[in-house]
Amino acid sequence: MPKTVVLAVGLDSSLLAVRDSVWRSAGYYVTPARSIREAIAHLREGDFDLILLGNSLPRESRERLAYVARATRSSLPVVSITESSNDHDHFADATIRNEPDDLLHGIGELLAKRVGMPAANMAIPRGTS
Repeated sequence: MPKTVVLAVGLDSSLLAVRDSVWRSAGYYVTPARSIREAIAHLREGDFDLILLGNSLPRESRERLAYVARATRSSLPVVSITESSNDHDHFADATIRNEPDDLLHGIGELLAKRVGMPAANMAIPRGTS
């Protein structure tokens, strides 16, 4: 199965580094972006399977990046990370709580739906936190 290429955007470098480690161990190739400008440059230059918008970004910035991502490639899934399971960002394909297991499982489910494969067949390790 080909690697999934993820653009992970967040303003907290240490949090991006921790998430990067978890995602890479789950089989994802991650390109971090530590600013909105850097994220937009990556979107224009790269070919990503998914964009993750970290909860360190203000909501307006997450919404703007979702808009740019869709303008760049309309089928690019956008995942917004939040602190609470009650939050929902209307501009994202999925809003996932900021827990490693929840993120990996939610991303796996979203990608499985995109390719029409049951989530159980995707490489989604549980208990990786």
